[in-house]
Amino acid sequence: MNLRYFFVLIWNVFWLNGAPSQAFAQGDSLALPKDITIEMLADPKWAASAANQLENTHPLPRSEGARMLIAILKGSQLNGSDGWFGPAQSRYSWNWLLNKNGLDPKIQTLERNQFQGSLDLFDQIDRDGDGRISPTDLDWSDKNPFVMQSGLINRVFRRIDSSGNGRLTREEWEMFFQNAAKGNDSLSAYDLRGALIPRGPMVFPSGDAPTVPVLVKGLFAGEIGSISEGPKVGAPAPDFVLKKTGGDHWVTLSKVIGPKPVVLVFGNFTCGPFRSLYPDVESIYNRHKNNANFFMIYVREAHPTDGWRMDSNGKMGVSLKQPTTLGERVEACAMFQKKLNPSMPVLVDGLSDPVGTAYSGMPARLYVIDTEGKVAYKSGRGPFGFKPMEMEQALVMSFIEAEKAKNASNPQAETITPKTNPSFGPIPVKPNNAPFPESQKGLRKWLRWKSK
Repeated sequence: MNLRYFFVLIWNVFWLNGAPSQAFAQGDSLALPKDITIEMLADPKWAASAANQLENTHPLPRSEGARMLIAILKGSQLNGSDGWFGPAQSRYSWNWLLNKNGLDPKIQTLERNQFQGSLDLFDQIDRDGDGRISPTDLDWSDKNPFVMQSGLINRVFRRIDSSGNGRLTREEWEMFFQNAAKGNDSLSAYDLRGALIPRGPMVFPSGDAPTVPVLVKGLFAGEIGSISEGPKVGAPAPDFVLKKTGGDHWVTLSKVIGPKPVVLVFGNFTCGPFRSLYPDVESIYNRHKNNANFFMIYVREAHPTDGWRMDSNGKMGVSLKQPTTLGERVEACAMFQKKLNPSMPVLVDGLSDPVGTAYSGMPARLYVIDTEGKVAYKSGRGPFGFKPMEMEQALVMSFIEAEKAKNASNPQAETITPKTNPSFGPIPVKPNNAPFPESQKGLRKWLRWKSK
């Protein structure tokens, strides 16, 4: 028997029987010290002791999972400034853009007449709309003024969006005004600040704050994020086979790679920031669906009622336990679809989150896969790194890249000839919700091809 054939069969049996979501992700054997249990972490002294021991057993440079666990034990409030939170990874830097336009890497502005592409693409990269592209337009760090202002607006938006569906209605505006005005006909700046910025320390609202044991449990369960770090920019995108909701259609990533880039959107119903920003992703989908393939991948819940429970979710009608069967996850996804009404294809990950783990997609993340099947853009970890506008800018630059590649390989052609899809990593990721009879047809073809 071909060794690769045997290995792939073992892999599929492993996933079909419900492997733990972090099973292949913990290369550094991340675990609490042997003498400390999760329940003991409610005592700050034991939490500090565990953090000190882990700092010794996980010397620098630490894995993302180790950094997150140590930060939690030290009292992190998960505000995006510590642990595994950080910036996106992208191929599309300022130097990349200058090089693609044949310009001196020392210049600090790219004018319209220097841009080798459509004006529409130019305008989408020119974030501030001043008619030129500069390094500031490509800066999505948390200290960038535009990013800071956008983050503030997002927080304000979520306070007013009482339904939690990412869209403000006239009724929600009026309800907010009435509550903030307290019976008056107008609002002062003082009133508005009081309504949007509650008094007290800048922490979680009442009923939403987690304890250290809850966060540690959520970390090892993959609810606050996967311990897996996912593929880096430039690496092959792990292949997968997932079922599209609302029918029997199955999507194989390697079969849709080719003439168009692919956008992967990871998320779940109980992640509030994801819900509020998902309509932004839908807008991007509607703008670019003819030039890229979009797929949303539904993963495990971030805030189930039997995990890091949030009262704010319950007030919005978002309340469910962590699914324990694939059917329950499909039902949770249906609740998400009813509330947010996505129009892009939605795929449900296996119960053990093989795809979410392979891409480190929990609780929310964005990817752009280029036409060669490699990761071109990988957002920061959600919720703080989930920046749809940043992803769109990277996607637009992937169009430029694909167009130049087409012209270089076949300057006379008007259409792109689909390329043979490359193999994506050593083993395809096969979720445990794919039925053997149908999915194995494609697998057998793949195995015969690889064994030649």
